[in-house]
Amino acid sequence: MIGGLGPTELLLIFGVIFLLFGAAKLPELARSMGTSMGEFKKAQKESELSVKEFERSLKDQVNPTPAEESKEETKTADVKQVAANLGIDTTGKSDDEILAEINNMLKK
Repeated sequence: MIGGLGPTELLLIFGVIFLLFGAAKLPELARSMGTSMGEFKKAQKESELSVKEFERSLKDQVNPTPAEESKEETKTADVKQVAANLGIDTTGKSDDEILAEINNMLKK
């Protein structure tokens, strides 16, 4: 059974299609239906891939990978090390504030 249709109903539908379009037109109709089904499935796969890629990018933004977290920690440690070498107090300051002080110190 296809879509709740029994063999009798399917035979009746194919008979009506045969009467409407004729024997010469049936192969062309089948070919065009096959082509459109292929295009539909291709577009469906592309949309599924784009949705999965979008979900993956959102997930990466919300939960960064350990490598990204370690890069951020390394950057913070490097900024604090440079500030310490220049004699800048980093206690309670954000990276941006420390970088601003480093820039001010270097401009002098």
